[in-house]
Amino acid sequence: MVPFGPLLERATIRSGGRRTLQARLPLPKTTADLADTGDDRYLSMMSQRIFRAGLKHALVDSKWPAFEDAFHGFAPKRVAMMSDEDLDDLMANRALIRHWTKICAVRSNATSMVARSAEHGGFGSWIAGWPGDDIVGLWEVLAKEFRQLGGNSGPSFLRMAGKDTFVLTGDVVGALIDNDIVTRPPTGKAARRQVAAAFNAWAEETGLPLCQISMILALSRE
Repeated sequence: MVPFGPLLERATIRSGGRRTLQARLPLPKTTADLADTGDDRYLSMMSQRIFRAGLKHALVDSKWPAFEDAFHGFAPKRVAMMSDEDLDDLMANRALIRHWTKICAVRSNATSMVARSAEHGGFGSWIAGWPGDDIVGLWEVLAKEFRQLGGNSGPSFLRMAGKDTFVLTGDVVGALIDNDIVTRPPTGKAARRQVAAAFNAWAEETGLPLCQISMILALSRE
């Protein structure tokens, strides 16, 4: 197993010093903060991530107030009850990004979120209680139960929500290959669990959260 110290040192140098690096690193939310976040905010972030895929984030973000209005503040129970005719009407709304598959995914995901929320006393409680050393397991459940959350979309949504996770960006994958953790991009379940084992070992070695280890890996290649 490659020790994390040299990777941290390279990232520190390439970032311009420890203080500069520290300022760039993300901070995960606490378990309490995750649990206290309303289901409507999770559905909003999940949907925003889905619409960001393949588009400039700034474009999607500029339209998000209109999405909040169109989807009733992303209250999951209300969104889950939207009819096909309601969704058709949204396709005529020029204030939105009119992508039928993604618009339908919002309603479908609202239904899935209502079920998880009822089972765990809140969607945030479910996310908060998921063990950090099995984060790829959470990715897999999100990809299975929710639409448009495969690939990096699930991890990116978790990062937006504040759940501690690594994200397999191009630079992170490159660093993993450079350091012989994998030999090619980890797209399958077995390869991703191999990567997760490396992240868990680095987290134990350093005491750093997964999101910071992820960014340090990416910065070590700049």
